[in-house]
Amino acid sequence: MEVSCFFAENPKATREWYAKNLNMNVSDWGAMFESRSFDDPEVIETTQWCPTKTGSDYFAPSEKPFMINYRVQNIEGLLEQLKNNGVTILGNLIDHEFGKFAHILDSDGNKIELWEPNE
Repeated sequence: MEVSCFFAENPKATREWYAKNLNMNVSDWGAMFESRSFDDPEVIETTQWCPTKTGSDYFAPSEKPFMINYRVQNIEGLLEQLKNNGVTILGNLIDHEFGKFAHILDSDGNKIELWEPNE
């Protein structure tokens, strides 16, 4: 799954505009698009689209108007590798009903959300 999170002055109005004009099926979290895996067409993959209130601290400490999200495997092992590489890890591993999440900063100060989904 990939995620596109970005700031919007009025996320609700932004979601409504996309629902009305581009026929997107939106919720409070945004919208999800399904596709088939190129390597294994039986596997359904998703992309999440998520407008977030401008000024929210959800992307902090990055000052960028977006956050990148990557779907990963073995998030604990990846975090250990990133720590050994000197990567800034923000907070602790989060265990959520949708899977495990962690946040890091890249070399340009962009906040990155790592997500290992529950199968």
